[in-house]
Amino acid sequence: MRRITALLFSLLLLCPSVCASAVSTSASAAILMDRESGRVLYASNETEKRPIASITKLMTALVAVRLCPDLSAEVTVRQEWTGTEGSSMYLKPGERLSMEALLYGLLLSSGNDAALAIAGSCCETVEAFVAEMNETAAQLGMSGTHFANPNGLDDPDHYSTAYDMALLARAVLGEESLRRIAGTRTITIAGRYLANHNKLLWRYEGCTGLKTGYTDEAGRTLVSSAQREGQELIAVTLNAPNDWSDHAALFDYGFSTYPRCLAVDAGQSWLIPCPGSLGRFVSAVPAGAVWYPLAQGEALSQEVSLPRQAAAPVAAGEQAGVLTLSLNGKTVEQIPLYYQSGAQDDRAPEGWLDRLLRFVERT
Repeated sequence: MRRITALLFSLLLLCPSVCASAVSTSASAAILMDRESGRVLYASNETEKRPIASITKLMTALVAVRLCPDLSAEVTVRQEWTGTEGSSMYLKPGERLSMEALLYGLLLSSGNDAALAIAGSCCETVEAFVAEMNETAAQLGMSGTHFANPNGLDDPDHYSTAYDMALLARAVLGEESLRRIAGTRTITIAGRYLANHNKLLWRYEGCTGLKTGYTDEAGRTLVSSAQREGQELIAVTLNAPNDWSDHAALFDYGFSTYPRCLAVDAGQSWLIPCPGSLGRFVSAVPAGAVWYPLAQGEALSQEVSLPRQAAAPVAAGEQAGVLTLSLNGKTVEQIPLYYQSGAQDDRAPEGWLDRLLRFVERT
């Protein structure tokens, strides 16, 4: 495969005029990320390792649904999971409730007891579950993170970064069950009325989740997400006294300054010569439209890597090449291109079925 076209042209995308106004927060560390592309739209001390308090529970929830995907499964509460310090969903020894109910207690009420119950029921020990949390963090690229417990209580070996927590939020939002639970304002479940601690669900139009946290050492921590006109943003603040206002300001800045723009149309295609086939050409297309957040004046460049020619037979849906999108000389997306339709080799030997059909036609 070789590069046959270096388009490298500026895509002056149809984005509305925006105001590149600055934004600031009360946080010791903060980040704003576009969920779909992963582009960082704002950052301050985003790789600084800090205590994170109960936003830890986003990882607890993610590991739980991956290890125990049957959320209707019942869990019997053990004595050692109850009576924990801090926030609680007030579990009782011997009580039976579903994994789903525990997840609601974890993400809405921020139950430290729910965290222990989830960890202890998904693995043989809480320690084994924490090991799974750290393994998942490594898989997600959270290189500045280490977990010591499933609830976020202060520990010298328990920390993360604003950037890592944004990566975690992207993964959590990719799990439909967790997206639904983290975005729930109130619910009555397992005989309990639970209200989400995330006030942005009421205060910011389009808020879709996610999780609050607080300890004396960590201060106020918050991971939240919001959606507008098909674009979803993720905001993280660590040790932010004014976190509600900070997140609202970050979202307003992101939506106005970096709107979601069409980078590759779903109907865009590239013709490839296919000698020996009936049609002589085959088309390469992306799997769908590609969007990317861009500020006013920014432009993407395209570079297409496709074979000089395709050798028949070609199977529809087989990968043909790659479309690379770059911004200011840096690769931001690599999009697979697929053969839109198949192509048969018209020089292929005639099979027995072809011969039979030709015989029937003559008779």
